[in-house]
Amino acid sequence: MEAQMLKGKTAIITGASYGMGQTMAELFAGEGAAVVLTARGQEKLDTVVEGIQAKGGRAIGVVADVCSTEDTERVFATALKEFGDVDILINNAGIGEQKIIDETDDDWMLMVMNTNLGGPMRYIREALKIFLPKNEGVIINVSSVNGTRPFCGATYTSTKGALNTLTKNVAMRLVDTNIRCNAVAPGATITPAHLANKAGEQPGGAKMLEYSGHFVYFPGPECEAIDQAYACLYLASKMGRAVRGQVLQVCNGAFL
Repeated sequence: MEAQMLKGKTAIITGASYGMGQTMAELFAGEGAAVVLTARGQEKLDTVVEGIQAKGGRAIGVVADVCSTEDTERVFATALKEFGDVDILINNAGIGEQKIIDETDDDWMLMVMNTNLGGPMRYIREALKIFLPKNEGVIINVSSVNGTRPFCGATYTSTKGALNTLTKNVAMRLVDTNIRCNAVAPGATITPAHLANKAGEQPGGAKMLEYSGHFVYFPGPECEAIDQAYACLYLASKMGRAVRGQVLQVCNGAFL
């Protein structure tokens, strides 16, 4: 196996200032990729970038909101300016929540939809402007086990189900190309977002779990962020070259 599985590649990773996105960026940089990290906040983003650079990795951060088409275009333009190409896109940015449907207003619904589904659509659309002309590229969407077992908030679970469908739709569109599109669907993974969810601190608290708990059993053990990063590495590297349109569930067997 190659010492560095992504040597010479450039990856854009959204939502990379903490949690799974940060771990993915650190792993990919360690595997030789130049990484372009995006997040809405500057301070945490800078800390992650500096940490990667301190270890000899190539990384830049771009403050951007996935809900903005202008920001999306700027992220890709920056990546091309700094590293000359884009080879891998990981759509990781998202909003977790536990709001039940009857407590979900229009503003909240549209914001979560625009982030969790609109964001990946914008980034895929922009990535294909680079991938299609060279007939090469990798797209990885970070979904959730909630895409098939909707036990969290109404809008969150709906967007993850839609993201799974988008993944397959894009893979169909790219059937006659060398561009791959897949998704990773994490189960319970130890991140700040997951810990907030366990503590009932996400929007909506724990009310939805009072209902969905009748239908979903939550066994352990939990995954770690590196488990999700390894799954993305598999899909991004040549090891995943024959995998297309799949949703890879990484949950320690909790949701068989």
